[in-house]
Amino acid sequence: MSVDIRVIRDRLPREIADLESKARREGHLHIARLIDEWSAGDIRFERDGEILLGAYVGQALAGVGGVTVEPALSQALRMRRFYVSPEMRGHGIGRLLTLALLNHARDFCSVVIVHPGNPDAAKFWAALGFRPYATDGDTLYLEIAQIPSGRDVSGSFSTL
Repeated sequence: MSVDIRVIRDRLPREIADLESKARREGHLHIARLIDEWSAGDIRFERDGEILLGAYVGQALAGVGGVTVEPALSQALRMRRFYVSPEMRGHGIGRLLTLALLNHARDFCSVVIVHPGNPDAAKFWAALGFRPYATDGDTLYLEIAQIPSGRDVSGSFSTL
């Protein structure tokens, strides 16, 4: 399976509605928040270091994820609005999307944090090296210096 990681800039792809519907059926509202915040202009992933990526399999948007500046922690970016459609899980798409985001983040920060939201997500992030942040039990962090250099954030990647 070939996965194409693309930067989302000026507008959300129309396929985002399909991801939002799938996420909502699973009880997740963060993709709806992404759409609402983007439409309102509140979060557009435009500040220094911020980026939103889409993972495509063929013409289908299989997943999405981004990083934004984390104002509560100096020199940190936060993983946000990360979601892979249920039928695409288990193929390495989430891992590829994460590695592309971390590769991008290394030029802008020393730490990336994430609020997993549920136990399955926490296991996913832990498997990628994220560890509990000492001040609360709901935040995980990864020191960027501890991840190996990766590829550019755009272009095609193949799952292993």
